[in-house]
Amino acid sequence: MSFTPLLQRLLTALCCLPGVGRKTAQRMALHLLEKDRDGGQTLVQALSDALDGIGLCEQCRMFAEDSTCPICAGSRRNRSILCVVETPADVIAVEDSASYSGVYFVLLGRLSPLDGIGPEELGIETLERRLSSGEIKELILATSATVEGEATASFLAGLAGNHNVKVTRIAHGVPVGGELEYVDSGTLSRAIGSRTLFDS
Repeated sequence: MSFTPLLQRLLTALCCLPGVGRKTAQRMALHLLEKDRDGGQTLVQALSDALDGIGLCEQCRMFAEDSTCPICAGSRRNRSILCVVETPADVIAVEDSASYSGVYFVLLGRLSPLDGIGPEELGIETLERRLSSGEIKELILATSATVEGEATASFLAGLAGNHNVKVTRIAHGVPVGGELEYVDSGTLSRAIGSRTLFDS
């Protein structure tokens, strides 16, 4: 069936979301247009506000509405321990485990030369400044257990070694090839609690 240009544009826009294919986009669009136009307007406004008002924390690269995120701004965090993760979703997963009280650094990806993702794209310069400050005593590598995640961890371990920072890797419980955001909080809590020294 052919849709009107505006409806087709809406369907295409909804398909940019992860896990949303054509049929799901069609259900969402038709629901908003048929039954919940007020909800659609609320969604439009919330999305617009978020895109305009949310940036990256200057210290850890987590999403933030100010120059620093609530975690970096918090006074109760142990600033001598820095956990490096790949995505903001990973920060949320670790926080939900309630097993970690240090601070974070979000790479927003992992090293992948074939995809054109090198150290510059991961904010390594910012991370290196934090490591050279002398404040960080332990770097926890919480990258995924994929080939790229392991390569990223190895690279970061070498970087931390240049600054005499202890390097640990989250331990058993996280499946090989798994993504942190999909690991249950009990498993993640055990993995954080039993982290081991990283052998590069």
